[in-house]
Amino acid sequence: MTHYLMSVHGAAEISEFGNYGSKEEMEEAFAATGAFNEQLKADGYWVFAGGLQSSTTATVVDGRGDVPVMTDGPYLETKEYIGGFWVIDAPDLDVALRLAAEASKACRGKVEVRPFDGLA
Repeated sequence: MTHYLMSVHGAAEISEFGNYGSKEEMEEAFAATGAFNEQLKADGYWVFAGGLQSSTTATVVDGRGDVPVMTDGPYLETKEYIGGFWVIDAPDLDVALRLAAEASKACRGKVEVRPFDGLA
């Protein structure tokens, strides 16, 4: 089995309901995502998942020099950011892509799939 990262991307500019048009839409997406998470666990694909706070809360740390340099804000200024993610354990890319399609439908966002390099 291979570990895959499924990243959820959303707009950097969010409303009081995140990337959702209304409170009801947000609650529906949260419920669908919760059900998807439970199914991942039941099917044995679950490793870890989490939502992230706004990219404005990020701090970039550059420790390559003698003294670490810390900069407020995201590493890249973009129109979209990673709002959350799953780490799954799937037998192959086809399964990971199928699960990503289900994740996208549940959370109502675009999901990027990337395999871990396996070197760790």
